Amino acid sequence: MFAVDFEILIAALLLFTGILSSMLSPRLGLPMLVLFLIVGMLAGEAGIGGIAFNDAEAAHAMGTLALAIILFDGGLQTSKAAIKMAWKPASLLATVGVAVTAGITGIAAATILGIPPLVGLLLGAIVGSTDAAAVFSILRSAGININPRLKSTLEIESASNDPMAIFLTIGLLGLITNEMSPGVEMVWLFVKQMGIGALAGLVIGWLAVKLINRLKLIAAGLYPVLIAVCGTLAFGVAASLDGSGFLATFIAGAIIGNSRFVYQHATFLFLDGLAWLSQIAMFVMLGLLVNPPSLLEVWAEGLLIAIILVFIARPLAVAPMLAFSRFNVREITMISWVGLRGSVPIILAIFPLLFGIAEAGLVFNVVFFVVLISATLQGSSLPWMARKLKLIEPPVPSISKKLEIPSLGDVDVDLIEIKLNTSCKVVGKALDELPLPLGVDVAMMVRDNKVVTPQSHPVLATHDYLFITVQPRLHGYVNTLFSSVERGEKSGLERRSALFDGYTTIGELAHYYDLDLSPADNTTLTRLVSKQRHPVQLSVGTFARATDAPATHTMVRFTPAPY
Repeated sequence: MFAVDFEILIAALLLFTGILSSMLSPRLGLPMLVLFLIVGMLAGEAGIGGIAFNDAEAAHAMGTLALAIILFDGGLQTSKAAIKMAWKPASLLATVGVAVTAGITGIAAATILGIPPLVGLLLGAIVGSTDAAAVFSILRSAGININPRLKSTLEIESASNDPMAIFLTIGLLGLITNEMSPGVEMVWLFVKQMGIGALAGLVIGWLAVKLINRLKLIAAGLYPVLIAVCGTLAFGVAASLDGSGFLATFIAGAIIGNSRFVYQHATFLFLDGLAWLSQIAMFVMLGLLVNPPSLLEVWAEGLLIAIILVFIARPLAVAPMLAFSRFNVREITMISWVGLRGSVPIILAIFPLLFGIAEAGLVFNVVFFVVLISATLQGSSLPWMARKLKLIEPPVPSISKKLEIPSLGDVDVDLIEIKLNTSCKVVGKALDELPLPLGVDVAMMVRDNKVVTPQSHPVLATHDYLFITVQPRLHGYVNTLFSSVERGEKSGLERRSALFDGYTTIGELAHYYDLDLSPADNTTLTRLVSKQRHPVQLSVGTFARATDAPATHTMVRFTPAPY
């Protein structure tokens, strides 16, 4: 047997154990990252596995690649709507918030550990970023749903605050090693890191979308691989130009994820699996790197620093910046509590080892201990905190599923499958009675494994399957029309205008699209706007003559009002 054969066996067993350990997360209420770290620690030299691993450079290389893939997948999963909804508070938290957290924690760490102030600030910068992926894995496993704006703010903050923590870490290491002077050089480093990273992400993300829709690869499986390569390419280009590779890969992922390209669904599944593999491999490896007995030497100091980080630094960084936002006190409290530390701090804790800082070993052990305490304490209490603050909302039911049509390329149409359940508002209605917007068409219907033609105007029943072609901008209308949401709930229309047949009544729109109008109002849309020179504005939105409608149709344009 070659040496590599045994190493492959060990790696496979560790990954297999890591995957199985994830099943314990919902039962124990712990983030999966904690369980992955425990698997690595148990397999390490001081554990039952006895595997010796102390190669900081290899750990840094593997961790950086894994983190780049995780951030790229995070960008792919971040919708444009979420960015628009939460970019202001999230960007403040991801920049100023990280700096404030690092400063308070760093000063406390320097005092508690008796280390130089710059080294203390370095420790604060290393633990400055959050890991919301762990947060939402706990919320999902506990069946907890929070409002979209709060959720989007936490997701975007966690995905975008890593570059700031990395910039502060690199800058402070430069000051400690006298390779950089404070002032102009630090400002220039910030400009380069963020500017080059953002530009590289924008350019490569845009080029990737243009390229993939024009290439004819010999195998369908190569398309997801190509997208993944584009993500690592964005990281490599930005990092090679002294920019933030992590910012570049996240931005490239967000651009690609919000664009239309072939094999999109397969790509998302592939990258999601690759991100999980990266996360498991990274945390197990980091667990191998740490020496558990050395953690016992700093447990008291580490516990005190973790308490200051969780209960003082994070709230002081969050509350002032969100005080004048639309978040209420309960939501600000939740954002303050969701400061879970994860993969980035442990990866950054390797940097002092690579730079040969005298206090590198102490910094690494304290950071590792702080991450364990933060993840365990905040992670296990998240469901309880969400319930205590009364922030749990019923999940919006989703009955539609997008189907993959690779041959369509970038054609502006989707094919979706909808299965009707007993509470759908359209059940019992004839198909031709439904007020479908222009651009939404029922292509096929299946009942009891038999095809029913839409032209026969069937009455819809429970368990019917509908296959609908829809323009992407009209997904909210389709989801609302076929949902079981009661009136009074927010619709999913998101201010996107749609054209409706002029014979559609106000009452039909009220009933089918959950609008705050009278369901008994039989006024047609044509009659509503016919005697008005200007568009009719109601609390739910604006109705106007459709000057861009096909000549053969009498249509009225409806534009939902902002929430």
